[in-house]
Amino acid sequence: MKADLINSADVIGIFCRLHMNSKRDLPIRPSEMGMLIYAQKQSCAVTPLMISQFFNISKPSVSSMVKSLTKQGFLIKESSIADKRSYTLVITEKGKNLVESTFIEYFKAVELLKEKMGAEKFDQLVELMEIVNCILEKENR
Repeated sequence: MKADLINSADVIGIFCRLHMNSKRDLPIRPSEMGMLIYAQKQSCAVTPLMISQFFNISKPSVSSMVKSLTKQGFLIKESSIADKRSYTLVITEKGKNLVESTFIEYFKAVELLKEKMGAEKFDQLVELMEIVNCILEKENR
């Protein structure tokens, strides 16, 4: 039984490493990419607190990533009129282009999986991953 769990953990670990290493030429850290993707997908103004809560990370970690992304020109900070200490984050055109190019590479990998696995097995994989995501989200709260 324990050997099965060890093998399963190894298989999952290899998948994660292969997926993480598929786009190594990013000019920013994966966590910063996550922040850019989040900022682009939102239909309302994004605040550091929203990012902190969504990714379950500390406010100082968010501040560090915001500083890096603004310095590199991927995000801009817009000060609040009501409270000059508060600000919202806006993704720049440079940031949007980076997210778009990353999505193109990501979708190529997903298309490859679907093509090589076949639609039925691919759909099963996605269904199982949805279940896994729900379990892990509940555990990480």
